[in-house]
Amino acid sequence: MDAFSLVPPAWTEAAVHARGFQCPTCAKSPREAKQVWLNRRSPVYTDDGRKYQEFYQCDCTTVWWAWSTDRPQPDCSSD
Repeated sequence: MDAFSLVPPAWTEAAVHARGFQCPTCAKSPREAKQVWLNRRSPVYTDDGRKYQEFYQCDCTTVWWAWSTDRPQPDCSSD
């Protein structure tokens, strides 16, 4: 599966919207997802720029999506 394919994979049809940027069932991070697909065909434009839907298929079989703008910023502190 190509995460950047323009055609959505069938597994995204059952996706639920996650309010946090993690699996809503088991709380695993998107880095642990079995499959990922980014919906680049339908960006949403806001005053702050554009955002995309990111779809994840978790190990626990939950399929979820969240907005790209909800992704937490990486911790770049160099303590």
